Amino acid sequence: MRHRRRPGALAGRVRTAPASPERVTTLELSHLQFEALLSAARDSANRFDFALVVMLGMLGLRIAETYSTDIADVGEEHGHRVLRVVGKGSKIVLVPLPPAVGRGIDRAIADRDIGPILLNSRGRRMDRHCATRRLRALAKASVVRLPHMHPHMLRHTFVTTMLDAGVDLRDVQIAARHADPRTTMRYDRARTNLDRHANYILAAYMASGT
Repeated sequence: MRHRRRPGALAGRVRTAPASPERVTTLELSHLQFEALLSAARDSANRFDFALVVMLGMLGLRIAETYSTDIADVGEEHGHRVLRVVGKGSKIVLVPLPPAVGRGIDRAIADRDIGPILLNSRGRRMDRHCATRRLRALAKASVVRLPHMHPHMLRHTFVTTMLDAGVDLRDVQIAARHADPRTTMRYDRARTNLDRHANYILAAYMASGT
């Protein structure tokens, strides 16, 4: 005698398909929007705003890495100013500071010798919620309309802006500290960006002969 299966018996054994690795749900800023946010932060009366934006958007730090940094983490290595960052898995990395980023951090530090780089309005270490409020205040002050801001949006912007600038995918992976190159590839919009199509690169390379 055959036993009839209950309707849900088989369904319970069906494995859910994994999410597509190509999907990136977090929005990033366009080049123009990022420039507008940087400008608003640079002009802000709050001296921590510019440091916050450049640490997230120009260094690609995660928000926890950003607000966890201390003045003592700023140093020098082989002639480069660097920021000591404790990343995922407590891995310590030295992130080079471009001059504009260094100036933003120096402005935030001012005449202090110890303590966090980023402070809130009460003079205590900035946290995720404070950072989000500051970014949204800057978005309102921007001359260009910006989306509803949150800190991780700037890490996405860091990656996509480098790719748009033509930085090699492997170098972007290293800068973003992605363990898996497929993570970086999810951000690579160049495949659908006709402005950077390989045909134009070849034509520019062969311009003297054509």
